[in-house]
Amino acid sequence: MSSIDSTSSRSIFLPKKDTRESGKVGSAGLKRNSESRKNELETFSKADSKVDIPDAIKDFSRIKKVADAAPAIDNSDKIARLKAQIADGSYKVDYDALSDKILEQEF
Repeated sequence: MSSIDSTSSRSIFLPKKDTRESGKVGSAGLKRNSESRKNELETFSKADSKVDIPDAIKDFSRIKKVADAAPAIDNSDKIARLKAQIADGSYKVDYDALSDKILEQEF
């Protein structure tokens, strides 16, 4: 029998209970930073943790909140009416209004 066969999977993956200490840090535990290193890290993190959000993004966020809070608009009646007008040939295009809308979108 090889040495691999004689080793149980429990002993490989799980430490023995007597070698584990719950919540205690041994002699090779965490080493504290010196005061100068601590100050250096605080200065570094304060400088890098600032985030400037452009006003356009803030405005977009406000607009999105208002739009999400607005009730849903149900245009199904209008759509059904327009489909019926197109189907029976009575729909008339308002060319002035259409051209105004196109120009509004372009400029």
